[in-house]
Amino acid sequence: MDIIEKIRVLGAGAKYDNCGCSVPKTKQDDRFKDALQHAIYETSSEGGMKTKLFKTLMSNSCSFDWKYCLNSTRCQKKSNNTSFEPKELAETFNYLYKNKYVEGLFLSSGISSDPDRMAEKMIEAVSMIRVKYHFRGYVHMKILPGSSYETVKRSAEISTRLSINIEAPNKERINELSSTKEFKSDILRRQAWIKKQKVPAGQTTQVIVGAGEETDLEIIKMVDWEYREMDLKRFYYNSFSPVKGTPMENKEAVESLREFRLYNVDFLFRKYGYRLKEVEGIMDDGMLPREDPKILIARQSFEGHVDVNDLGYRELLRIPGIGPTSANRIVSKTRTGQKIKTKKDLKACGVVLKRALPFVEVGGERQKLINNF
Repeated sequence: MDIIEKIRVLGAGAKYDNCGCSVPKTKQDDRFKDALQHAIYETSSEGGMKTKLFKTLMSNSCSFDWKYCLNSTRCQKKSNNTSFEPKELAETFNYLYKNKYVEGLFLSSGISSDPDRMAEKMIEAVSMIRVKYHFRGYVHMKILPGSSYETVKRSAEISTRLSINIEAPNKERINELSSTKEFKSDILRRQAWIKKQKVPAGQTTQVIVGAGEETDLEIIKMVDWEYREMDLKRFYYNSFSPVKGTPMENKEAVESLREFRLYNVDFLFRKYGYRLKEVEGIMDDGMLPREDPKILIARQSFEGHVDVNDLGYRELLRIPGIGPTSANRIVSKTRTGQKIKTKKDLKACGVVLKRALPFVEVGGERQKLINNF
């Protein structure tokens, strides 16, 4: 298999690792551009900065038996096994970087019977990119389940970010999907090792939503624990979509709204300091509702309209339409004796009036209907 075909096959094999990426649109007017269509992804930071990543597997050969995965031993229609040699990958990335196709690297791999052997190849490739080609930009490396502490440590020394996917929210759900992965020893122990390394951009993880029979509550309990105990920077959610040839090819795909609501809750945890109990209060039989969770929590939290001048930062964040920036601006004004007296004052602080007015009192005025969004 030539290098262009490897780019296509191994890039396509990496698409199930979610890192906040989307595929940039390019004209597929030749074989090389077609290959890049499968391997170059555009990621956006929370500040809005976009970065194009070469997102690829080191190898698509895997000894794990996931019921839903394209690269699993259980997939009857998987691509022909192939892999990059470390020198091939380093040269390919350098070519793409020098010619301005990409600005960073996201490197994962299928997992052979010896995780450390594959991890060594990944480390060799990235080390060559750093040392021989003097690349100082973004590199995200996946830690392979079962890999040693030494390979985690060495990966951290050459990476901007590390991650290992938990795939499911607990041991029981992992066992539903695979007989070859142990939740605590293969995954959580490696996450603890990553935490010790102090990687510049920290660590992330991913869960497949709806591959098993897990509830949203199971997922958000794990999310809450991960942020507190593993110093996680981001938690990614990937809605289950059936892959032909796998044992789960006939299972129904998960509605994208479920993934979207999990991201809503995730944002409330990370940016607004919400607590697990607040979210549990709006759930029905362990599942998130279809409506915006922040609005539903606000309906339960506020008995009537509130005066923003009387609220502290944390309380302001519980009002829909008020985020960290607008909450800080309101608190800064009220602490200096200034009052928010009009809708114009609220808007000047960055408040989204349409979302906030059903909950707040401004200048003695209240929106009559709390459901009138």
